[in-house]
Amino acid sequence: MLKEKQHAASAQDVFAEDVISGLSAAPRSLSSKWLYDTAGSAIFEEITQVKDYYLTRTEAAIFENILPELAVLFKPGSGIVEFGSGASIKTRNLLSALQPACYVPMDIADEFLQSAAEDLHQLFPDIEIMPIVADLTAPYQLPQAFLDKHSKLGFFPGSTIGNFTAEIARRFLTHTREAMGSGAHLLISADLVKDKNILVRAYDDHEGVTPRFTLNLLTRMNRELGGNFDLSSFRHVAEFNEQMSRIEIHIESIADQIVTVAGKDFRFGRGDRIRTEYSYKYSESSFSDLLEEAGWRLERFWSDPNDWFGVFLAVC
Repeated sequence: MLKEKQHAASAQDVFAEDVISGLSAAPRSLSSKWLYDTAGSAIFEEITQVKDYYLTRTEAAIFENILPELAVLFKPGSGIVEFGSGASIKTRNLLSALQPACYVPMDIADEFLQSAAEDLHQLFPDIEIMPIVADLTAPYQLPQAFLDKHSKLGFFPGSTIGNFTAEIARRFLTHTREAMGSGAHLLISADLVKDKNILVRAYDDHEGVTPRFTLNLLTRMNRELGGNFDLSSFRHVAEFNEQMSRIEIHIESIADQIVTVAGKDFRFGRGDRIRTEYSYKYSESSFSDLLEEAGWRLERFWSDPNDWFGVFLAVC
């Protein structure tokens, strides 16, 4: 069964406000959540397939190995909610293995979410699919049909938690615990610290897909907010900040220029930047500490042979 999607506050309602605020700040920054319009979500799916982007294939190998173990832990009839579900591609094996009664995909990209939910309904007609359009960093409410399940599993793959600052990550994890209720589990992925050259190449790949993903934000502002960004006058920059243990993504102006967006003019000098994304890298212990600060207790941890990527199972 496919339920009509539920809506939190419309992302479009606050897009212009966030852009004006972010471009007026010093230093300039825009939330990474705005990268994921329909086009951006599709480009990100391309990123997951490029050779330099090790995260998706490494995570997939871990999940393949642990699915039998998860199927023992979570019996058929449970409820699964996925945060930032995207196309729900990696979720299909999980749904097949665990056979839940309901699945709640949650994402900020409205049309992309509905399309993915309809595809899943065709593949899993016996699972109740209940999509929710929501900003993961803002309050949300889960469907009662999910909350009524005896066994509840939150699923947050893709190391998306790394896009959050420590404060926002704690807030997300705390609200997730409160929204799911006592006894719920959370299966969550995080990228681990490793050689910085491997890290940077993952976010500035040889095929040029990640720059296209970042610069699509300018295209979105042109389309939705009446902007006049010239994409040829900006470039994608990815750097690793070792002190903060994070990849930092920027859109950098390569010329002196004035850009109009959302009815306001913004002056850019050569080299001026807009920060669009952080991607924090963790160790097993530092991520376990983060979970505990938000009221979760780590039950199990899995990694790959190179210790490049981690999957964590926590309970509250």
